[in-house]
Amino acid sequence: SDDDSDDDSDSGSDAKWDSDSSSSEEEGDAGLGELKGRAYWLKRTPVAGKKEKKAAAAAAKGEKGIKEPKAPAKPAPAVRLPPVVSNKAVLPEENLNPSIINKKVKEIVSSRGRRGTDSKAVLRQMEAIARISVKFGARVEIPILMHVITAQFDLQRTMDDYMDTANWKSCATYMARVMTFLEAGYTLTVPKPDDVEIPGSETTGKMKKAAGSDGAMAAMAADENLVNPHTGEVETADERAERLRLEQEENMTKEELMMIPVFGSLSLFVSRLDEEYTKSLQRISPHSSEYVMRLRDEFRLVGLLSRAKDYFIRQGSTAEAAVMAQLRVEHLYYRHDSIARQVDLAAKFHEQFGEPSLLHPACISIEDIDASTNDYSKVHPAAVLGKPTVPAETVASLQEEDSEKLISDLCTYVYQHGTDRAKTRAMICHIYHNALHDRFMDARDLLLMSHLQDTISNAGDVSTMILFNRMMVTLGLAAFRLGRIWDAHQCLAEICSGRVRELLAQGMSTGRFSEKSAEQEKAEKRRQIPYHQHINLDLLESCHLISAMLLEVPNMAAVSVDGDTGMSRRSKMVSRTFRKYHDLYDRQVFTGPPEQTRDFVMRASKALMKGDWKTCSSLLTLLDVWKLVPGEGSAEKIQAMLLEKIKLEGLRTYLFAFSAQYDSLSLSQLCAMFELSKNEVHSIVSKMMINRELFASWDQPTETIVLRKVEPSSLQLMALQFAEKTASLVEANERLLDAKSGTYGYKDGDYHHHWRGGEDRNNRSGGHRSYGNRSNRGRDRNSNHYRRDGNRN
Repeated sequence: SDDDSDDDSDSGSDAKWDSDSSSSEEEGDAGLGELKGRAYWLKRTPVAGKKEKKAAAAAAKGEKGIKEPKAPAKPAPAVRLPPVVSNKAVLPEENLNPSIINKKVKEIVSSRGRRGTDSKAVLRQMEAIARISVKFGARVEIPILMHVITAQFDLQRTMDDYMDTANWKSCATYMARVMTFLEAGYTLTVPKPDDVEIPGSETTGKMKKAAGSDGAMAAMAADENLVNPHTGEVETADERAERLRLEQEENMTKEELMMIPVFGSLSLFVSRLDEEYTKSLQRISPHSSEYVMRLRDEFRLVGLLSRAKDYFIRQGSTAEAAVMAQLRVEHLYYRHDSIARQVDLAAKFHEQFGEPSLLHPACISIEDIDASTNDYSKVHPAAVLGKPTVPAETVASLQEEDSEKLISDLCTYVYQHGTDRAKTRAMICHIYHNALHDRFMDARDLLLMSHLQDTISNAGDVSTMILFNRMMVTLGLAAFRLGRIWDAHQCLAEICSGRVRELLAQGMSTGRFSEKSAEQEKAEKRRQIPYHQHINLDLLESCHLISAMLLEVPNMAAVSVDGDTGMSRRSKMVSRTFRKYHDLYDRQVFTGPPEQTRDFVMRASKALMKGDWKTCSSLLTLLDVWKLVPGEGSAEKIQAMLLEKIKLEGLRTYLFAFSAQYDSLSLSQLCAMFELSKNEVHSIVSKMMINRELFASWDQPTETIVLRKVEPSSLQLMALQFAEKTASLVEANERLLDAKSGTYGYKDGDYHHHWRGGEDRNNRSGGHRSYGNRSNRGRDRNSNHYRRDGNRN
């Protein structure tokens, strides 16, 4: 049979062992090239089996029909992870001491930056040495950890590269270990010039000794005999270096032993880690789960910044401590308290229990289990301890944390010790945080006292200008939530006039006729705000258009009535943007049901022009964007505020539009029409009379409004026309002067504090001051910088 023949052939091959092996020596290397492993060293000639003999015979006869057996298919290449260098591969563990470790570290560090050096290989070797150095104490481990952190930053070749999540977490872990040593009392210092060894200095010293001797080659090859002066025995260079190191440490005081010389700056390392975190958020897709998981690392980064700030304060380095405080502020200022508590609680849960997806389903689904029964036939063992929760003490500490005091303390420290740029950014963040939590008066006072609206155009830093734009928008939203419609419009008008995405760094314009170069587009991408810090543009547009509607609709009603007589009492346009959208909506032949936020506001404005406040309020209060406002009950508060404001402005619009049709109006009838109290209606009508917006008087016994027809004389009409044309001419001259001089606004006189007509702004609005310019803030096409076109109010 076939099996028997195979066995015979195997036994025969064993018998021919000696002859085959001896004959194989006389053959060339061609036969050995096909052997691998143990067969190569045994030099055993394989004996062909039955199938191989048959194939060889067929080949000898020249038969082409017989095909060679197919080679087995190669398996798919597996994904190879970067190899972890073992400790023994870098340094032998026998007779290992800190001097040998330091020598190896200097050898590896000297190869950094050279052509052909693999940065990943350098990092793996440094990490292996860092693991070895743990047992030798902080004086050996901390300098190596600083070199490891530097090697991790070397992996990013270009400015647009960012550190991946695994390397970032590893780098943060090394920094946290360094912080642990520093909290134990150690101090980082700069190495002395005598301690710094120049690469190749040993070779240079040998070459100097070669002068006058047998030659340079002999001097380089000769080994220097080192003798221990204490014992008189010969020692190696490593033993001598270790002996000198121990003698140096014995002569040190306790304070000197706690001072560790290192290469690199801790503040720069932490700042770079913060920068890499921001770049990763800019590159990762915000709609992926990876982005959400990446946000968990912010809690860890804020903790590192806090520990670094405390260390620099202990060392008296106020400048570095101010930098750490500013970075920490920029990670906290945009978070609302209601959201921040939940985020911190989730970070604590992840720190204690790990990924929620890795928890057993049994411990998540069941909360209350009687562990005393231990009836595992009915209850899964994983559910005995119940649902994993954060300790109550941690939850209570998070609830009691006062973010207002924390931000105030950090910003105050920056005001005292930071640079001018850091002070400006800290002030903007402070105002932003106050406005986010509806502390509008505090935010407004900080803005007006700091004069940021006057000096931000000279900042010269595009990122600071973007932060200022975000602050102004948040301040306007806060004013809107509190019902301060005029203030909200003043803050939002200039930002929302156009290119909102670019001004807030929440996107890039992709027009066909864009004049940006490739470098300008890259620079703009680097300035983009991470997605979780974005301000919702629909909410922003709704607040801007509604505030403009409540101010412009009564103005438009008054102008339409006064246009017949030629006496324009309120001809000044409040919102040019709202007028443009309103005119476009009026020119449409067919207007379907509203779909976008702008359509809802335009439809509501048409209803308000007719005095139909109920339709207007139903369209605006039911918008879905109010659900995006953070805070408990914020949507209900905004809806109630809008209802009251629409009633008041509806009454004013009704009086402007239809007062010419009446001789008198009943107070009770107006109260019934607009569902307002008598005091509210009396207050509104009296203000209109005082401001000469309504020519009427009160008849107190009958509670009626007696209207008067006032016709202007021909001289008054001519004077009004002359004043309007003069004002338009002055406006044109100012724009021409700005375009010619390039100053974009006046810097002398009382221009910042008065209106163009000479009327004091404070008297006009009851002490109100403007928070910014009214002109369009744009970006210079040539320099690609965000700028403010003057302070023209």
